[in-house]
Amino acid sequence: QSWTVAPHFTHHAHTASLSAVAVNNRYVVTGSRDETIQIYDMKKKIEHGALLQHNGTITCLEFYGTAHLLSGAEDGLICIWNTKRWECLKSIKAHKGHVTSLSIHPSGKLCLSVGTDKTLRTWNLVEGRSAFIKNLKQNAHIIKWSPDGEKYVTVITNKVDIYKLDTASITGTITTEKRISSLRFITDSILAIAGGDEIIRFYSCDSQKCLCEFKAHENRIKDIYSFEREGQHVIVTACSDGYIKMWNLDLNKIKDGPSLLCEVNTKARLTCLAVWLDQASEIKENSDKVATSSQANEDEKPSIVRKNKVCWTEKTGKTAKRKRKIAPEKQKLEAPLLKKKKKRNSSA
Repeated sequence: QSWTVAPHFTHHAHTASLSAVAVNNRYVVTGSRDETIQIYDMKKKIEHGALLQHNGTITCLEFYGTAHLLSGAEDGLICIWNTKRWECLKSIKAHKGHVTSLSIHPSGKLCLSVGTDKTLRTWNLVEGRSAFIKNLKQNAHIIKWSPDGEKYVTVITNKVDIYKLDTASITGTITTEKRISSLRFITDSILAIAGGDEIIRFYSCDSQKCLCEFKAHENRIKDIYSFEREGQHVIVTACSDGYIKMWNLDLNKIKDGPSLLCEVNTKARLTCLAVWLDQASEIKENSDKVATSSQANEDEKPSIVRKNKVCWTEKTGKTAKRKRKIAPEKQKLEAPLLKKKKKRNSSA
């Protein structure tokens, strides 16, 4: 059964292009080249304010559970934020160059980061200090833990090195033809990789063999996201030409490739993507669905359509300097901007 995608809100929050986006069960945060992090409360549908701790482009954002957010930037800092009061609990000088990527272990006790100083660093998040430093031959631009936390991968240009946690040694390497732009663990042993082309490839971490490849877009793929729902693995892809596509992947028939669920043209130059899952409304809608199961077919649309909100970001050309402070301003998020413009024209 095909899905539909409809815009929920469009908000011009930054004065420069967006570089990172992250979600947890309540908030969406976006990082930009304008050196700010914007917060959106998806439960209350409001713009929650801005975090202004970094000097330089925000390069990576990642939540751990409901209580903490980690941010990395070109200033070499990793900041640990409390998401209750949005305080900066600790600011760590993580790398001599830029922080290019970070990943939190599923236990929340460790964090890995890579930077332009050719190092891979392990951080003890319980004590907020460095635990281990590994020198790399080249700068890595992506690092990611597996869902079970037993291995992690680093990406250097077109090469993926797979490390085992207990030995911290490379167990395998995957090499692609072009630079890798995005990487995602579908399961503990299957990786989805997108490079500087329109093809997505699924690899086995154990054998390093390509299990499947398929043409997902007409232009370069910028980001991949995935989630599991009712036994289905859903892959979401964003392309630089503005298209977002959602795919259903059957792991038992992975060689056949995923099937397209829906697509939408955002008419923006996409840079990053995340999916916010409304788990509270999922429970409510499932109970409503049971109560109204005898209604007409129109009322029986898949509840997943209304629960998944795809947050995408676009590029603009302006940059601006701001004072370093936390701005707790709140603003109601409205429907798409186009509707607002029409109202203004008609009133004029």
